[in-house]
Amino acid sequence: MYTPSAFVVEDKAEVYEMIKQCHLASFITATPAGPMATPLPMLLEESEGGLGVLYGHLARPNPHWECSAIGEALAVFMGPDAYVTPSWYPSKAEHGKVVPTWNYTSVQVSGPAEFFHDADRLLDVVGRLTRRHEADRASPWAVTDAPQNYISAQLRGIVGIRMPISKIAGKRKMSQNRSEADRQGVRAGLIERQRMHDPAVAALVPG
Repeated sequence: MYTPSAFVVEDKAEVYEMIKQCHLASFITATPAGPMATPLPMLLEESEGGLGVLYGHLARPNPHWECSAIGEALAVFMGPDAYVTPSWYPSKAEHGKVVPTWNYTSVQVSGPAEFFHDADRLLDVVGRLTRRHEADRASPWAVTDAPQNYISAQLRGIVGIRMPISKIAGKRKMSQNRSEADRQGVRAGLIERQRMHDPAVAALVPG
């Protein structure tokens, strides 16, 4: 990932938190049949290995897991993003030398992809993913709420992914390369526009 020094996120704990805030990843591998990508939720286990391990699962009919990967897999986590118009920059009125851009956060994780079918391991991954995404509900749904034979049948329809992290890169592009006045203009513009991720991006633009 191309990351100018102004946008690099170096703190490992901060990068891990960025991953946790992204609920859907793009799981990508190069294969003899060409590149393959599958959007799926992935779970970070920080305590495993030197840099952690990602877990997830694919539908068994998805051919992605059956295609031999060339080299390591890539998981891309995209955070909040927003279009930035140069009209928000006070510097536009000063010299006009401004262009549109996009503010966003991203973490790219590389590592070997391991696929598994063991029912107990699959149940563990599904259970942890469920607890993570149900945690903020007043009455969280649990895997054990469904009949055991139904869950067993569902587990036979998925394939697990274990991806030990060999490389991790975090990027936060939030107008850090602009002047303070321009950054203020970006924050004000995003707050006024209120499109999709605009409030979240506004909160990340440095003061």
